[in-house]
Amino acid sequence: MTSVLDIAAYILQKKGQVSTWKLQKLVYYCQAWSLVWDEAPLFNEEICAWVNGPVCPALYKKHKGKYSVKKIKGGNPDKLNDTQKETVDAVIDYYGDRTPQWLSSLTHLEDPWKNARKGVPPRERSTKPISLESMAEYYESITNC
Repeated sequence: MTSVLDIAAYILQKKGQVSTWKLQKLVYYCQAWSLVWDEAPLFNEEICAWVNGPVCPALYKKHKGKYSVKKIKGGNPDKLNDTQKETVDAVIDYYGDRTPQWLSSLTHLEDPWKNARKGVPPRERSTKPISLESMAEYYESITNC
């Protein structure tokens, strides 16, 4: 299976340098839409409901302290199969030109992040995970609107 680092490396290969904030949101949406379109996760690493939206701590550890990145150490974009590339490409096509703030604001409106933060004050840190089940259920439901 691919890792979150492989997905991030593929995004960076396609988009070039992006802010770490935006990269986190793009990785999140790649995972979400893979669950719906491909009925499988892209990676096993956990995504948590942080204050500014979904964050994958394993990816965060690789870019901590940086504003933007061109490469992710340990990520190999060649590990993605054609189906995974199609999914990530579709996410990049839709979300890739959005600002980090727009992406963060969108996640704050959506149930997976909101439900994972239930009971947590708005500006308080949290490591509560966003479940794959909640992501699959929510994003599947908005495709049927």
